[in-house]
Amino acid sequence: MSPLELSVVVGYALLLAVLSVFGAHRYAMAYLYYRHKFRLPTPKSRFDTLPRVTIQLPIFNELYVTERLIDAVARIEYPRDLLEVQVLDDSTDETQGIARACVERHRALGLDIVYVHRTDRKGFKAGALENGLKIAKGEFVAVFDADFIPEPDYLHRTVHFFTDPGVGMVQARWGHLNRAYSILTQAQAILLDGHFVIEHTARNRSGRFFNFNGTAGIWRRAAIEAGGGWQHDTLTEDLDLSYRAQLAGWRFVYLPNIVTPAEVPVEMNAFKSQQHRWAKGSIQTALKLLPRLLKSDLPREVKHEAVMHLTANLAYLLMIPLAILLPITVVVRVSHGWYEVLFLDIPFFAAATFSVVAFYAASQREQGRTTWEQIKYLPLVMALGIGLSVNQARAVVEALMGYETAFTRTPKHGVKGAGESVAKKRYKAAVTFQPIVELGLAAYMTYGVLYLIEREVYYSLPFLVLFQVGFGYVGLASLYEGLRGRVIRWVRVLAPAPTPTE
Repeated sequence: MSPLELSVVVGYALLLAVLSVFGAHRYAMAYLYYRHKFRLPTPKSRFDTLPRVTIQLPIFNELYVTERLIDAVARIEYPRDLLEVQVLDDSTDETQGIARACVERHRALGLDIVYVHRTDRKGFKAGALENGLKIAKGEFVAVFDADFIPEPDYLHRTVHFFTDPGVGMVQARWGHLNRAYSILTQAQAILLDGHFVIEHTARNRSGRFFNFNGTAGIWRRAAIEAGGGWQHDTLTEDLDLSYRAQLAGWRFVYLPNIVTPAEVPVEMNAFKSQQHRWAKGSIQTALKLLPRLLKSDLPREVKHEAVMHLTANLAYLLMIPLAILLPITVVVRVSHGWYEVLFLDIPFFAAATFSVVAFYAASQREQGRTTWEQIKYLPLVMALGIGLSVNQARAVVEALMGYETAFTRTPKHGVKGAGESVAKKRYKAAVTFQPIVELGLAAYMTYGVLYLIEREVYYSLPFLVLFQVGFGYVGLASLYEGLRGRVIRWVRVLAPAPTPTE
């Protein structure tokens, strides 16, 4: 090989090596899960007299799901003299009227429920929770986002874990109301299942840190205060407080058998907005807390897992140069034989690609799904992860550069079935320049695919196709939604006013 060709292959190999570390971490999570899965959490005892609980419902412009949320919370079975509900509404649209009416209706039926409205939105969700906590009556505080539907027995199944005075937070697993809506929601459900079924269980039962997910959890108020309270200098206030509370010595409990249903985004741009916020917030939290965590006297395995957990999104930053180098290395390696292909691609496949398949298949198997149900969406899950690279890499760069952006909530539409369209619904995520970059990378991958097919060299073809499909799917879906929204707005503007009838 020429020096230039060698440098390209070496750079490619180094990228694969680093990415394989992140991929191999999934094996570690699966190992910890299967090693500790039978260590079922049980309450230390049961309260003779139940404690007072406040339920906080932070909402912002949730026209389609607010009433459903408040009605579900009103059905929670708990002594009415020990339960308080706070509707923390920062809305600027008619959600205010819907929320106020629901609050008044349930207050008339005897529920201790209050409506708290802010106009400045300081601190966004964290600010709303912090503001509500100032007037909360409860010793324990549960939080549910607008798209969640808690089961009536939620509090009775969680609150008794606080009989252990060292427990600061109890987290339930997320369910997926609209899992079957589309292939996008199916893929998202699998991604979340990997987090909630495997990762959370593995971390919690092996003694590592894990995090409150912003909703479907209940806090001991003293743990929030000991951790420094709700802060809004990151986009993931839940992750931030979780680590601060655990650093202060509080223990958390994860209950995967308690499932709280919620929506996953049904549109690509909304999904990308959500993932961007989570990725950027995790890196912000890493920059904020890892120095303190690494200086602590925590066990080495806890520190190691915290580093892997908080920095996992750095892998997306490496996916972009990998995508650029991949077609080039294909050309170089095809011209120099197949031994280099085996040396580079097989270890990468084993450590990174197969780890994804094994990890998410395990999350489906643990829920009792058939073999076909376990694997049929996994190629899409892998392609979707690759296609998100531009979106996530931008989030990581923004966090590393200290670029501040507002908290952008994920639009919820209250849909379940596949026949429900959201095209004309109000809330939409912003459309950015990213689809052009994603489609450009898809076209670039297509060159590599055609090159291999022309030369009848097929051993690297699956990698290139995954990148091609991933970037193409994410880019096209994002572009389509953006254009569809503009067309609908144009039609509304150009449509003639209705003619009055007699």
